[in-house]
Amino acid sequence: MADFSRPGSLYGAIDLGARKQALDAQARREATGPQAAASAAVVDVTEETFSTDVIDRSMTLPVILDLYSPRAPGSAQLSPVLEKVVGGMGGRAVLAKINVDASPQIAQALRVQAVPTVLAIFQGQAVTGFQQVLPEQEVSRWLDELMGAVEQFYQANPDARPPAAGQEEAEGPQEPPADPDLVAAEQAIEQGDLDAAAAAYERLLARAPGNEDAKMGLAGVSLIRRTADADPADVQRRLQDPADLDAQLLAADLEMLSGSVDEAFDRIIAVVKRTSGDDRDKARRHLLGLFEALPNEDPSLSRARRALSSALF
Repeated sequence: MADFSRPGSLYGAIDLGARKQALDAQARREATGPQAAASAAVVDVTEETFSTDVIDRSMTLPVILDLYSPRAPGSAQLSPVLEKVVGGMGGRAVLAKINVDASPQIAQALRVQAVPTVLAIFQGQAVTGFQQVLPEQEVSRWLDELMGAVEQFYQANPDARPPAAGQEEAEGPQEPPADPDLVAAEQAIEQGDLDAAAAAYERLLARAPGNEDAKMGLAGVSLIRRTADADPADVQRRLQDPADLDAQLLAADLEMLSGSVDEAFDRIIAVVKRTSGDDRDKARRHLLGLFEALPNEDPSLSRARRALSSALF
């Protein structure tokens, strides 16, 4: 059983800032390393590499899935066109080729009814696609529309845009000044004023809807509020009743605050697997709320998203 003991401050329980800083540093290193140069590669994907080559890579740029069969004449026509067009995009997208005969579980999970099928995956989700052989001009037009939608996403969420290769070295190590609302929120948390902290985070999100620090902070404030009056011993007792959904969700909250992030996610995913209807939806929404408390690049978050998708579909 997890240890539900917790400090009195969110920043003492889960050092989200430290997690985010470590992940940002790793991203800066990778932005200028070999992975950046290989970002435009055409990759062959299997069931074993799908999570890494498709889901993980789609968090920073679109991944175009070419779901093909060597037995299908249409695949033989379309695949070279996709390779040419995507290969000429200068690394703004990745073409992931999946042989549905060799990887039937992927085809089943994506509900592929015929080949060739083309899907665009971005931020872990299928956003558009088609199921026919298209000429090069129409494939290019489809990709232009996709990239336009991706650019609109980054304009609405500027903090989610990955840095260009070499950008941070050219700009030097200077850090931008902290946003005053972010500073006010952190000070309010340290003083125990959760209402003031939430208000500051909400002001920042009103100005910058994609600000990850504000999203994480607001989710953290909600976490503290939900657990403020919780008695860990009582929660442990209530967990003996498998039907007590609220106890499971509260236990996950306490695990988050004690730093047991993976345990918290696994607990709710297990609830999603064994429930249905309103209970399942309540658990799913609660888990999505916990996701907001971590930076998008956190490996625990990527793993849990994949596990949740598997549990749901």
